[in-house]
Amino acid sequence: MDGETRRKEILKYISESNKPVSGTKLAEIFQVSRQVIVQDIALLRAADCEILSTNRGYICSSPQKCMRIIQVYHTDERIEEELHAIVDCGGTVEDVFVQHEVYGELRAVLNISSRRQVKQFLEDIRTGKSKPLTNITSGHHCHTISADSEEVLDMIEENLRKLGICME
Repeated sequence: MDGETRRKEILKYISESNKPVSGTKLAEIFQVSRQVIVQDIALLRAADCEILSTNRGYICSSPQKCMRIIQVYHTDERIEEELHAIVDCGGTVEDVFVQHEVYGELRAVLNISSRRQVKQFLEDIRTGKSKPLTNITSGHHCHTISADSEEVLDMIEENLRKLGICME
């Protein structure tokens, strides 16, 4: 198991535990030294994972969300359909980003998690405050989506595939 995979599994294990998990216990489970676990925890914290150290072990101070980047393609007319497909399953559209050939990656934070927020976002677009970022890449773009579980992310991705806007 590589380091990145191990850290994801450590985070999942700590998040799902209803009591603190000791570094020694994690070292046994993942068959590495306790020092490797300490380094992994430091890297997870550097990546903004809220892991607390207690005298009994590690705990997550807030529930961890699963995240996935999903690449999509559609016209402006399908933005509402796309966003509803995500939020109706319980997902949050954290951001939108595009890869521009000259400017590189352009990213905008969205934090859309409800139909009300979708409606407000679309109203802002329709009133001319701005144009969708995807217009500069002819509809090709990516979203970082967060949800409570991988299963929810799978369901969102499947819904976007059924709509014909999820790219493989």
